[in-house]
Amino acid sequence: MRAFLLLAAALVSFAAVLTFEISNANAAVCARGVYRAGCAGYRGAVVVRKPVAVACRWVVVDGVRVRRCV
Repeated sequence: MRAFLLLAAALVSFAAVLTFEISNANAAVCARGVYRAGCAGYRGAVVVRKPVAVACRWVVVDGVRVRRCV
């Protein structure tokens, strides 16, 4: 009986936390991906490409020539 009451109290407290959880109500949502970033709102969406890396050099890693770009 004691375990049942403890379980019931845990479930009630968990339900109370979910009931009063604050949610984010922004009008725009943004995300950053590997190749591009973008935002979407009520008036449309915008996608932006990331700039191309310009500082590249060749280095030797374990005897293999590898191109590294910053």
